[in-house]
Parts: sequence; C-alpha cells; structure tokens
Amino acid sequence: MASRVLWKGAISFGLVHIPVALHSATSESGVDFDWLDKRSMDPVGYKRINKRTGKEITKENIVKGVEYEDGQYVVLSEEEIKSAYPKTTQTIEIESFVPNTDIPFVYLERPYYVAPINKGQKVYALLRDTLLKTQRVGIARVIIQTKQHLAVLVPSGPALILNLLRWGADIRSLEELNLPPVGAKAAGITDKELAMAKQLVDDMTGKWDPNQFTDSFKDDIMALVERKAKEGKLESVEQPEEGEETESRSGAKIIDLTELLQRSLRKGGGDAPKAKAAPKTKASAKAPARKKTAAKSASHSPARRRAA
Repeated sequence: MASRVLWKGAISFGLVHIPVALHSATSESGVDFDWLDKRSMDPVGYKRINKRTGKEITKENIVKGVEYEDGQYVVLSEEEIKSAYPKTTQTIEIESFVPNTDIPFVYLERPYYVAPINKGQKVYALLRDTLLKTQRVGIARVIIQTKQHLAVLVPSGPALILNLLRWGADIRSLEELNLPPVGAKAAGITDKELAMAKQLVDDMTGKWDPNQFTDSFKDDIMALVERKAKEGKLESVEQPEEGEETESRSGAKIIDLTELLQRSLRKGGGDAPKAKAAPKTKASAKAPARKKTAAKSASHSPARRRAA
C-alpha cells in the first residue's frame, strides 16, 4: 500500500529551508471491536447524553467549558477557541540542536517519516549526515491540523524521522515513586549479584528483530474470526459512508545552499531560545486532576473499541 502524504511543508533552521512531506511511520495493528445492534446488526454510534437527566441533546445545545474551580466553569465560544489556535506555518522550525542521548524515552510520542520533495534531496542529505556526524538531534515546533507540537528531528539510516514529543508539563514527576538509589553500592547490590545479572543479560542478548514479536491476542482473535467466517457465521452490516479530506500544499523553494549556510552563520542564530514560564492560575493548577477525569470519560465515549 502506497504511503500517503499527511503534511507538506519545510524544515527550517537558520536561513535554510528543506521542502519535505510527512508520512506516518506506524500503523495500528490491534483488533477493532465495533458496537452493533444485535437486533438489526446496525452500527451503534456515540450519542450526546446529558449526564444529569440522561436525555440525548442536540449539537446546537452544547458549549465548551473549562473548570476553573470545583464545579465552576468558564464557558468559551467557538470564536474564542479558534482565535487561540496557533497560526499555521507549514514549517518544522528547528529551535536548537541537542546531543542525541539527552531526550528520555518517556517524552517520545508519535513518529513520522520525513521525505524530501521539490528537489530538496541534497540539503535533506546534508542535514541528515550532519546530525549523524555530530550525534545531534533537532528540537523543533510544528503545527499539524491547528495543533502545535514539540518535536525532535532524528536521523535514522537514510531517513530523517520527526518524533512528536510530550510537553514537559505532561510528564509526571518521579519524586512520588519509591525508587532505589542510583548505583549498585547505594542500592545494596553486591559485586557477585551484579556479575551474575550481567552474565544473564549477556546470555540473553541478541540482535533486535521486531518480526520476532507478535501480538498473541490479535493473532488468536483473527484466527477465531477466520474460522467462524469459513463456517458461514457472518452478519451483514451496512456502514455509513465516510469522506476523507486531504490537503495538499506546496513545499518551500530552495536557493543556493552554500549562501544560505554562510548567511545563517553570519547571523549567529544558533542560540536556543529560552522558554518562558507560564503564569500559574487556578485552572492550570488543577490540570493534572482534570486529565484523569477526561481520560476516563474518553474511554467510554467512542463507538469503536480497541483491544488493549
């Protein structure tokens, strides 16, 4: 299946622009369980229900609110929310370069393949090979479908990969966990125990092969589906038609690469910008507690359920 372009724009650092396109680097391979009405085999969708009355309400009667204090909400109009959306720039704006070992895995969220377009192969290769040689990765901001993301641009083989990052405010602190101190002696580990553990790790060490690992639940479920289908145990379900919009945008133009690099160096624009501290409000202080509630309600709302 051909890879579909999800986004077109340019990587930008200094005065250099590299026209690129984003392609999804992953696909969901779990089992999709759709809700069906057992009486008619019709798909069952999400309904907007008033939690107090239990009655269904129309879309026109729904407004969006942010909880400011317990039980106290600030209602925002669609115009107010739209005005806060970041301006779309179609640019992966690199703000700084950091050592490739500096970013903990917990920050990594979603990867995309980055491919050059519009004759951008040479400057694409220059950035990729420079990052490999210097063992650096690029920290960038990118706006995808009106949402701003922090991201890291990582060289991997012949490709550059843009991995969306979680914001620092979304990472929970380790301070509440009862973790052993760092270092074998501080944790009470003897030299003999450490040597035995190392030997065990060495014995189990091999080359990384992702094809060696499969989702046994999915395999078992799909085998069951295949068997029941061959037995003629099928039900006809008519799905509503779904449209899909794709937006195509042209990439940026490239001018002389050597000139751009020289001008970027003369500007001296390599300093990483300092992050501004967000003002503390009652609403922001409550954010972690509200996230748990939102996650809980989200797990019950979609018509489509995915097996964990």
